[in-house]
Amino acid sequence: MEKDKKEVVLPFVKTEGHVSLRERLEELCGSEMSAVLATDGGGQPYTSLVSFALSPDRKGLIFATPKATSKYKNIAKNPRVSVLIDNRSRAKGDIMLGEAITILGLARPVRRGKRWRELAAVLVAKNHALHEFITAPTTALIYIEAAKYIHVGRFQAITVSDTAKLVRKPF
Repeated sequence: MEKDKKEVVLPFVKTEGHVSLRERLEELCGSEMSAVLATDGGGQPYTSLVSFALSPDRKGLIFATPKATSKYKNIAKNPRVSVLIDNRSRAKGDIMLGEAITILGLARPVRRGKRWRELAAVLVAKNHALHEFITAPTTALIYIEAAKYIHVGRFQAITVSDTAKLVRKPF
């Protein structure tokens, strides 16, 4: 081993994490443009990349998708979803710097109206390129109401919080 390189020892067991989940959620959702959405594809996990934004009340997140996609059809059949937001591209090969938040919740299309306009504006503010895509009649705006947030950092340090605990105090 080179003298300049420090040996990384990976933990063999999971440990209880002690991070501020709200802080890590804000950081990851603010810095990452895409997340991995997992839906139920006929009894099999089905994953998709989505451009997303955290909802203003921090109780969930928003993404848009064409209504003709598998993810939209899967959500219509089973609204239980999981979303993974991670920083693997910024960890620069150091597995101990990698972190991820998994959000477990229910996904539902948002009907056009005042709430739709508010949530669409949040998503467009994060990713301006989505404006025309979101407003197309063939596109659905999906809101995921989070039930649980799970943060993993330092390879196996796990912090879990339900939505009520996470949003109890104002940001």
